[in-house]
Amino acid sequence: MAKVSKPLCKICRRYKEKLYLKGRRCETVKCPLDPRESKKKRGTSFVRRRKLSEYGLQLMEKNKVKFYYGVLERQFRRYFEIAKRSKGVTGENLLKLLESRLDNVLYRANWFYSRRMAKQVIIHGEVQVNGRRVDRPGFIVKPGDIVRLRPNSKYVNTAKECIEDYEIHIVPPWLKPDTENITMEIVREPDRSEVTLPIDEQLIVNFYSK
Repeated sequence: MAKVSKPLCKICRRYKEKLYLKGRRCETVKCPLDPRESKKKRGTSFVRRRKLSEYGLQLMEKNKVKFYYGVLERQFRRYFEIAKRSKGVTGENLLKLLESRLDNVLYRANWFYSRRMAKQVIIHGEVQVNGRRVDRPGFIVKPGDIVRLRPNSKYVNTAKECIEDYEIHIVPPWLKPDTENITMEIVREPDRSEVTLPIDEQLIVNFYSK
Protein backbone atom coordinates (compact mmCIF):
# COMPACT_ATOMS: atom_id res chain seq x y z
CA MET A 1 0.00 0.00 0.00
CA ALA A 2 1.29 3.49 -0.83
CA LYS A 3 2.37 5.28 2.32
CA VAL A 4 2.59 9.05 2.75
CA SER A 5 5.34 9.96 5.21
CA LYS A 6 4.42 13.65 5.55
CA PRO A 7 1.86 14.85 8.15
CA LEU A 8 -1.44 14.77 6.26
CA CYS A 9 -2.80 18.12 7.47
CA LYS A 10 0.49 19.77 6.48
CA ILE A 11 -0.04 18.56 2.92
CA CYS A 12 -3.48 20.22 2.72
CA ARG A 13 -2.13 23.46 4.21
CA ARG A 14 0.60 23.56 1.61
CA TYR A 15 -1.85 23.30 -1.27
CA LYS A 16 -4.50 25.42 0.49
CA GLU A 17 -7.13 22.84 -0.50
CA LYS A 18 -8.93 20.07 1.35
CA LEU A 19 -7.61 16.78 0.01
CA TYR A 20 -9.72 14.77 2.50
CA LEU A 21 -6.77 12.61 3.55
CA LYS A 22 -8.08 12.04 7.10
CA GLY A 23 -11.67 11.12 6.38
CA ARG A 24 -14.15 12.31 9.04
CA ARG A 25 -11.64 14.66 10.66
CA CYS A 26 -11.62 16.73 7.47
CA GLU A 27 -15.37 17.39 7.94
CA THR A 28 -14.92 18.87 11.45
CA VAL A 29 -13.59 22.12 12.90
CA LYS A 30 -10.35 20.28 13.67
CA CYS A 31 -9.40 20.59 10.02
CA PRO A 32 -6.84 23.42 9.61
CA LEU A 33 -8.69 24.62 6.50
CA ASP A 34 -12.15 24.68 8.09
CA PRO A 35 -13.75 28.10 7.40
CA ARG A 36 -16.23 28.10 10.29
CA GLU A 37 -16.47 30.96 12.76
CA SER A 38 -14.95 28.94 15.59
CA LYS A 39 -11.69 28.84 13.64
CA LYS A 40 -11.44 32.61 13.10
CA LYS A 41 -8.95 34.89 14.78
CA ARG A 42 -6.29 32.21 15.04
CA GLY A 43 -2.76 33.48 15.29
CA THR A 44 -1.09 33.34 11.91
CA SER A 45 2.39 34.04 10.71
CA PHE A 46 2.99 35.21 7.20
CA VAL A 47 5.95 33.85 5.31
CA ARG A 48 6.95 35.47 2.06
CA ARG A 49 7.32 32.76 -0.55
CA ARG A 50 9.22 33.04 -3.77
CA LYS A 51 7.16 32.94 -6.92
CA LEU A 52 7.17 29.42 -8.33
CA SER A 53 8.71 28.74 -11.71
CA GLU A 54 6.75 26.98 -14.43
CA TYR A 55 8.49 23.73 -13.48
CA GLY A 56 7.63 24.30 -9.80
CA LEU A 57 3.94 24.76 -10.63
CA GLN A 58 3.92 21.58 -12.69
CA LEU A 59 5.65 19.62 -9.92
CA MET A 60 3.21 20.88 -7.27
CA GLU A 61 0.18 19.97 -9.39
CA LYS A 62 1.52 16.48 -10.01
CA ASN A 63 2.27 15.91 -6.31
CA LYS A 64 -1.14 17.26 -5.28
CA VAL A 65 -2.89 14.67 -7.46
CA LYS A 66 -0.58 11.92 -6.19
CA PHE A 67 -1.40 12.75 -2.55
CA TYR A 68 -5.12 13.05 -3.31
CA TYR A 69 -5.36 9.57 -4.82
CA GLY A 70 -2.70 8.04 -2.56
CA VAL A 71 -0.33 6.72 -5.22
CA LEU A 72 3.45 6.70 -5.41
CA GLU A 73 5.62 8.15 -8.17
CA ARG A 74 6.23 4.82 -9.90
CA GLN A 75 2.51 4.01 -10.00
CA PHE A 76 1.64 7.53 -11.12
CA ARG A 77 4.17 7.42 -13.96
CA ARG A 78 2.75 4.07 -15.11
CA TYR A 79 -0.76 5.53 -15.21
CA PHE A 80 0.55 8.45 -17.26
CA GLU A 81 2.17 6.11 -19.80
CA ILE A 82 -1.09 4.14 -20.13
CA ALA A 83 -3.05 7.40 -20.55
CA LYS A 84 -0.58 8.60 -23.17
CA ARG A 85 -1.00 5.44 -25.25
CA SER A 86 -4.80 5.50 -25.02
CA LYS A 87 -7.12 7.31 -27.42
CA GLY A 88 -8.27 10.76 -26.40
CA VAL A 89 -6.74 13.57 -24.35
CA THR A 90 -3.83 12.36 -22.19
CA GLY A 91 -4.66 14.48 -19.14
CA GLU A 92 -8.31 13.41 -19.10
CA ASN A 93 -7.34 9.77 -19.62
CA LEU A 94 -5.01 10.00 -16.62
CA LEU A 95 -7.74 11.34 -14.33
CA LYS A 96 -10.20 8.71 -15.55
CA LEU A 97 -7.70 5.97 -14.66
CA LEU A 98 -7.16 7.41 -11.19
CA GLU A 99 -10.90 7.75 -10.61
CA SER A 100 -11.38 4.12 -11.69
CA ARG A 101 -9.02 2.74 -9.04
CA LEU A 102 -10.86 0.33 -6.75
CA ASP A 103 -9.97 2.22 -3.55
CA ASN A 104 -11.29 5.46 -5.04
CA VAL A 105 -14.49 3.73 -6.19
CA LEU A 106 -15.23 2.51 -2.64
CA TYR A 107 -14.56 5.99 -1.27
CA ARG A 108 -16.67 7.75 -3.90
CA ALA A 109 -19.57 5.38 -3.17
CA ASN A 110 -19.41 6.62 0.47
CA TRP A 111 -18.60 3.14 1.78
CA PHE A 112 -15.56 4.36 3.71
CA TYR A 113 -14.44 7.63 5.24
CA SER A 114 -11.19 7.93 3.28
CA ARG A 115 -9.23 6.32 0.49
CA ARG A 116 -6.67 5.14 3.05
CA MET A 117 -9.41 3.26 4.90
CA ALA A 118 -10.67 1.76 1.63
CA LYS A 119 -7.13 0.63 0.77
CA GLN A 120 -6.82 -1.19 4.08
CA VAL A 121 -10.11 -3.05 3.57
CA ILE A 122 -9.09 -4.11 0.05
CA ILE A 123 -5.68 -5.37 1.20
CA HIS A 124 -7.43 -7.46 3.87
CA GLY A 125 -9.23 -9.26 1.01
CA GLU A 126 -12.71 -8.07 1.96
CA VAL A 127 -13.71 -6.77 -1.51
CA GLN A 128 -14.91 -8.78 -4.49
CA VAL A 129 -15.16 -7.71 -8.14
CA ASN A 130 -17.43 -9.88 -10.27
CA GLY A 131 -17.43 -12.51 -7.52
CA ARG A 132 -13.63 -12.76 -7.29
CA ARG A 133 -11.56 -11.44 -4.40
CA VAL A 134 -9.36 -8.47 -5.27
CA ASP A 135 -6.64 -7.33 -2.86
CA ARG A 136 -5.03 -4.61 -4.99
CA PRO A 137 -6.20 -1.03 -4.26
CA GLY A 138 -4.97 0.03 -7.71
CA PHE A 139 -7.22 -2.45 -9.56
CA ILE A 140 -8.95 -0.58 -12.41
CA VAL A 141 -12.69 -1.23 -12.61
CA LYS A 142 -14.51 -1.25 -15.94
CA PRO A 143 -18.12 -0.60 -17.03
CA GLY A 144 -20.29 -3.58 -16.14
CA ASP A 145 -18.16 -4.68 -13.16
CA ILE A 146 -19.99 -5.54 -9.95
CA VAL A 147 -18.17 -4.56 -6.75
CA ARG A 148 -19.21 -5.82 -3.33
CA LEU A 149 -18.00 -6.42 0.19
CA ARG A 150 -17.85 -10.06 1.25
CA PRO A 151 -21.30 -10.86 2.74
CA ASN A 152 -19.80 -11.91 6.09
CA SER A 153 -17.17 -9.18 6.16
CA LYS A 154 -16.58 -7.42 9.46
CA TYR A 155 -16.56 -4.13 7.53
CA VAL A 156 -20.20 -4.35 6.39
CA ASN A 157 -21.46 -2.46 9.45
CA THR A 158 -18.69 0.13 9.05
CA ALA A 159 -19.73 0.69 5.43
CA LYS A 160 -23.41 1.10 6.38
CA GLU A 161 -22.45 3.56 9.12
CA CYS A 162 -20.36 5.59 6.68
CA ILE A 163 -23.16 5.61 4.08
CA GLU A 164 -25.50 7.00 6.73
CA ASP A 165 -22.99 9.62 7.91
CA TYR A 166 -22.19 10.71 4.35
CA GLU A 167 -25.79 10.77 3.17
CA ILE A 168 -25.40 14.34 1.94
CA HIS A 169 -22.39 13.41 -0.21
CA ILE A 170 -23.44 12.86 -3.81
CA VAL A 171 -22.41 9.55 -5.35
CA PRO A 172 -21.21 10.16 -8.94
CA PRO A 173 -23.67 8.92 -11.61
CA TRP A 174 -21.14 6.49 -13.10
CA LEU A 175 -21.61 4.37 -9.96
CA LYS A 176 -24.87 2.59 -9.10
CA PRO A 177 -24.65 1.48 -5.45
CA ASP A 178 -27.03 -0.84 -3.59
CA THR A 179 -26.75 0.36 0.00
CA GLU A 180 -28.75 -2.51 1.45
CA ASN A 181 -26.50 -5.26 0.11
CA ILE A 182 -23.29 -3.15 -0.07
CA THR A 183 -22.82 -3.82 -3.76
CA MET A 184 -22.42 -1.49 -6.72
CA GLU A 185 -22.34 -1.61 -10.48
CA ILE A 186 -19.91 0.40 -12.59
CA VAL A 187 -22.31 1.95 -15.09
CA ARG A 188 -19.79 3.72 -17.31
CA GLU A 189 -16.38 5.39 -17.31
CA PRO A 190 -16.08 8.56 -15.20
CA ASP A 191 -16.19 11.91 -17.00
CA ARG A 192 -13.59 14.64 -16.53
CA SER A 193 -16.30 16.94 -15.15
CA GLU A 194 -16.98 14.48 -12.30
CA VAL A 195 -13.52 14.88 -10.74
CA THR A 196 -14.22 16.97 -7.64
CA LEU A 197 -10.69 18.23 -6.90
CA PRO A 198 -9.65 21.37 -8.84
CA ILE A 199 -6.89 20.02 -11.10
CA ASP A 200 -5.06 21.47 -14.08
CA GLU A 201 -4.06 18.18 -15.71
CA GLN A 202 -2.24 19.97 -18.54
CA LEU A 203 0.47 20.98 -16.06
CA ILE A 204 1.04 17.29 -15.31
CA VAL A 205 1.20 16.42 -19.01
CA ASN A 206 3.73 19.20 -19.55
CA PHE A 207 5.80 17.96 -16.59
CA TYR A 208 6.20 14.48 -18.04
CA SER A 209 6.63 15.72 -21.61
CA LYS A 210 9.95 17.46 -20.93
